[in-house]
Amino acid sequence: MRPEAEPERGRVFTEALTPGIADATASGRVRLDAIARWLQDVAFHDLLDAGFEEAGVWIVRRCRITVDSFPRFGERLDLRTFCSGLGRFSAERRTAISGGSAAVDAVALWIWLEAETLRPLRFPLSFVDLYGESAGGRGAGVRLRHPDPPSDADRTPFAFRVADLDVAGHVNNSHYWAALEQELAGAEPERFDAEIEYREPAEPGEVTILGAGERRWITADGRVRASIVQLA
Repeated sequence: MRPEAEPERGRVFTEALTPGIADATASGRVRLDAIARWLQDVAFHDLLDAGFEEAGVWIVRRCRITVDSFPRFGERLDLRTFCSGLGRFSAERRTAISGGSAAVDAVALWIWLEAETLRPLRFPLSFVDLYGESAGGRGAGVRLRHPDPPSDADRTPFAFRVADLDVAGHVNNSHYWAALEQELAGAEPERFDAEIEYREPAEPGEVTILGAGERRWITADGRVRASIVQLA
């Protein structure tokens, strides 16, 4: 499902951004991992702007990025984001990126965890007051929906770096998109549409990417850490 239009009522956070040198390929096309990083940054900035300072850890369960036209290096962009679904401890966030040549829509499912135990933490009333109106009564289910890999999947080596770790102590969700960028090396797609589901945290080191058709599974120590499906 494509991201929905902005709500008529409720909080919508906006932010301006200009892609830098480290965000783009040699051709000037902004990479998917850079777009994913912007999504988490604007989500964090929204929480700061809203004054939500409750202790907890946010992790991404699922993220879909739909690109009708890629952002380019140096273009001034506008990011607009809002909460589009709300559960007891999960929230769906939709973000649109426009400006210059860019036309990107994204939807991500976030889970809020207790910092010490990493168990799901129920949202306080202050969060519901901030984001419930734009959610409009829609939920944010956390059930995984990607299948497991087939036994005859192709195998490709890949590696995460120590530099890919974030403050949570595991590989940041944005770096999983680099696996798709590796396949796009030298290509200049006009459109792109893919979804990643995150199952278990990954750490720096070698991983194996299993492939079958338009699906990929990032595995380490025989366990699926994330799954990817290309939709266009």
